[in-house]
Amino acid sequence: MNFHKLLIMTLLTIVSISCGNDNTTKTNLFDVEIVNHKKRFVASETLEVQLIDKKNTGVTSVKYFLNDKEITSVNGNKTAKLALANLKLGTQIIKAEITHKDGVAEDYASITLVSSIKPKLYSYKILETYPHDIEAYTQGLEFVGDELYESTGLYKISSLRKVDLKTGEVVQKTDLAPQYFGEGLTVMGDNIYQLTWKANIGFVYNKETLEQKSIFNYNNSKQGWGLCNDGNVIYKSDGTEKIWTLDPANQQEQNHIEVYTNTSKIDTINELEWVDGKIYANIYQKDAIAIVDPKNGAVQGVINLKGLKDKVTQHAKLDVLNGIAYKGEPNILYITGKNWDKLFKIEVVEK
Repeated sequence: MNFHKLLIMTLLTIVSISCGNDNTTKTNLFDVEIVNHKKRFVASETLEVQLIDKKNTGVTSVKYFLNDKEITSVNGNKTAKLALANLKLGTQIIKAEITHKDGVAEDYASITLVSSIKPKLYSYKILETYPHDIEAYTQGLEFVGDELYESTGLYKISSLRKVDLKTGEVVQKTDLAPQYFGEGLTVMGDNIYQLTWKANIGFVYNKETLEQKSIFNYNNSKQGWGLCNDGNVIYKSDGTEKIWTLDPANQQEQNHIEVYTNTSKIDTINELEWVDGKIYANIYQKDAIAIVDPKNGAVQGVINLKGLKDKVTQHAKLDVLNGIAYKGEPNILYITGKNWDKLFKIEVVEK
């Protein structure tokens, strides 16, 4: 195994990939079979499938769908070719609509689509160090101009804050009710959006006063982890490999991407930051940030931040790296962690 692959596997969570999943339903009459039995594909490939007629029912024709979109049809149970271009990464559901002598039936299979590119590797150089509240269990970090906003977690002490970067002083603060565990935040227009962990709700605040304006519910995503935005859409992580897109007007989930390298999915996606057209995603309990293409979920790079946690005061409450902020300076990030007493301005350097 070469060094590049070993480092990627060390930095990011590797999850095995297989054909089929627990959500696929099977009939007793047919099986949709992947012709070459591959476990994963990339978007440049063409998938070949064939319907196995287990009871010799006399298949007239088969229509094939990818994620409910019809792709092709064949007479009888001939091999069909399904192009995988322009799809988001992750699980792809194959549906066969089968016409046979006794009627119409359906059968399903699934494959996993991974990235076609190998992630670039990056390291870092510390440029400046600032004080940070050692009691802040940092969950979200974002600049608006020179103003730094921070969300902190833990039950009974979660908060939303404005922070002075140079001194670490909390200049404005709103506490969450004790039953809420604060998570990620993002600022868009006049609003601040903040997640909670397991309560299935998020909050919308006035950016200037930090007063709560409204709440919103999650839908398919059951937990709240990280937030960022591109100026038009909000992106939300839920602790899995999925990053959801939300409508800023009503905070409803519209769609999602799944985060994959060229070999595997990356789950436990946590704090998010929008940086020059990409999503920078902190991986929970990893000293690493994945650089994610928001269009399809492909990991284009990995920033290795190993050693940064060692440079803060070591104490009993010290926890993982979490908190990415960007001010628009090329290749510059502001990084902290949960109960860290320092916040670092770093330069991202390609290895």
